[in-house]
Amino acid sequence: MTKPMTISEKILAVHAGLDFVEPGQLVEVNVDMALGNDITAPISIKIVRDANIKNVFDKEKIALVADHFVPNKDIKSAEQAKILRDFAREYGIVNHFDGGKTGVEHVLLPEKGLVLPGDVIIGADSHTCTYGAMGAFATGVGSTDLAATMITGKTWFKVPETIKFIYKGALQPWVTGKDLILYAIGDIGVDGALYQAMEFTGEVIDRLSMAERFTMSNMAIEAGGKVGMIAPDQKTLDFVKPRAKRAFKCYASDNDANYARVIEYDCSKIEPQIAFPHLPENTKGISEARGLAIDQVVIGSCTNGRIEDLEVAANILKGRKVASSVRCIVLPTTPTVYGEAMERGYLKIFLDAGMVIGPPTCGPCLGGHMGILAKGERSLASTNRNFVGRMGHPESEVYLASPAICAASAVCGKIASPEEL
Repeated sequence: MTKPMTISEKILAVHAGLDFVEPGQLVEVNVDMALGNDITAPISIKIVRDANIKNVFDKEKIALVADHFVPNKDIKSAEQAKILRDFAREYGIVNHFDGGKTGVEHVLLPEKGLVLPGDVIIGADSHTCTYGAMGAFATGVGSTDLAATMITGKTWFKVPETIKFIYKGALQPWVTGKDLILYAIGDIGVDGALYQAMEFTGEVIDRLSMAERFTMSNMAIEAGGKVGMIAPDQKTLDFVKPRAKRAFKCYASDNDANYARVIEYDCSKIEPQIAFPHLPENTKGISEARGLAIDQVVIGSCTNGRIEDLEVAANILKGRKVASSVRCIVLPTTPTVYGEAMERGYLKIFLDAGMVIGPPTCGPCLGGHMGILAKGERSLASTNRNFVGRMGHPESEVYLASPAICAASAVCGKIASPEEL
């Protein structure tokens, strides 16, 4: 009889060709998708070229996405993007996204049906854990590991332990997936799930949209997590089936699977969360943050730049103006999201509100471009990190919140919730 396993363990076992794996075990696994972007992939490409490798393991199982410094902000970033372009052309990489076809990688790949439930996915970007929301074992790796996978189609892992999070109860008004993951990070800390799978379960998770699930899984890395896993259900299938480019298989944890810890939250006690500088774990309820003046608001990123996020912001901003003291930037994450926002009239709402609408890019989230902070400035953002200097000057400050709180705060010129408007 097969021993009980978690969903993460099952996926790794299948991809290693084994009947059973357990935490701490080293396994070599086949990879379904290997991802690089305009910052990380050039290093991997150099390794492949220096090794005189003429063919990658599979031209359809590598994705190269120019999304961090695009549209290119300077000569160096232009050269980085050109490295991807040249390599994709020479090696026949099918899934190369550039120019008007590109978008923020962790929104773009699920949208295109390139990452699926049951997959093993590696990406030279820490937020690759986003795809755990689909029931995939997805995690970030270094550029050297990406290069090795591009050549061999394989990588190795130490099988992680799993922490099970159970979310119960009813949500307070304006509490979203972003608030639930910020609350968990605030509870366990930025290293509270170090090299462990975070498995999100419970009635509240069942009720969340796919967009909110992606947000939660996206920020698992902010607690040190290897992946943010959510077992597939009908919502997952409704999202995946129209998009899937290949067959897939769904897995679920056994009822008697072993967990390192089980943590339960009563969501009725969780109010909208704000992560104060300079760590995502420095979370406080909005009741402790109201009235804090801000200079900039950013709505976008792989965390909260999907059409559902823009819908929330547009509904709050409709007929209102951004405070004169605030620069408010919105960045739809893919051409599809941008187009849908335009068709629904959201872009007109944003323009009328006095916002800056940018192209699909990671830009300000990593302090790259399109929203850099000056000394002493304070930004509220729907992004995922607020480290020292993350969005610009080392003496600036970044606060993290949901799109709803960001939109309301942009109107008020200070941290606020929508009911204050």
